[in-house]
Amino acid sequence: MMKDIKAAVFDLDGTLIRSRGVWSEIDVQFFKKRGKSVPDDYCAAVSTMNFRTAAEYTKELLGISDSVDSIMQEWQDMAVYEYTHIIPEVDGAAEFLRHLKAKGIKIGLATANSEALYGPVLERLGVLGLFDSFATTAQVERGKGFPDVYELACQKLDVQPEDTMVFEDIIEGIRGAKMGGFITAACLDELKNSERRIMAEEADICYENYLELLRKYV
Repeated sequence: MMKDIKAAVFDLDGTLIRSRGVWSEIDVQFFKKRGKSVPDDYCAAVSTMNFRTAAEYTKELLGISDSVDSIMQEWQDMAVYEYTHIIPEVDGAAEFLRHLKAKGIKIGLATANSEALYGPVLERLGVLGLFDSFATTAQVERGKGFPDVYELACQKLDVQPEDTMVFEDIIEGIRGAKMGGFITAACLDELKNSERRIMAEEADICYENYLELLRKYV
C-alpha cells in the first residue's frame, strides 16, 4: 500500500512530534489560572478544532471575559518556547521524511497549528525544507472530523486523494481523511490502549513510530 503512494500528508502534534503532554500542561495552567480544572472531555473536544474555534469554545465553556484573541495569544506564548526548543520528534520521523523525499514522494503538512509553531519545530528537526505544502485548519471551513484540510493539502500537492496517505494520531483525523477517499496511517506513539483499539479497526495501517515503518518498507 505504501509503495504505491504519490504523496504523504502528515499531521504534526502526536504524529511527527511528541507534543501531547505540552498541550495538556498548557490546558492545566490556563484553567488553573482561572480557578478551574480541565474537564475530562476537553482535550477530545478541541482536538479537531482550529486555534480560533478552540479559543471560542473555551471562552464559552469557562464563561470568561477574556477576548478570543487574548486567549489565543496566551496559548501561543506558552507554546512557542516549547516548539522552538524542547518538543522531540516521534522516533525516526525525520529519517522517514527524508526517505520519502528521496523516493520522489510529495510531502504535505495538515495541522491545526499556525506557522509560528510548526515552522520552528520542523526547522529545528531539520525537515522544514522537505515539505512541498502546508495546510492548516484555519484555512478551511471544517475541522479534522472532515476531509477539508487534507483536501487542501492534496490540492496544493497536485495529487489525488486515492494516491495520498494521511498520517494522523486522532481517530477524528482518520475518519475525516477516509471520508475524503485518502489512504490512512495511524501513529500509535502516544495513544492509550482504548485509542489504539479504535485506530486498529479503522485506519488502513497502524505503526508505533517511524523506525517501524522504515524497517517494513525500506
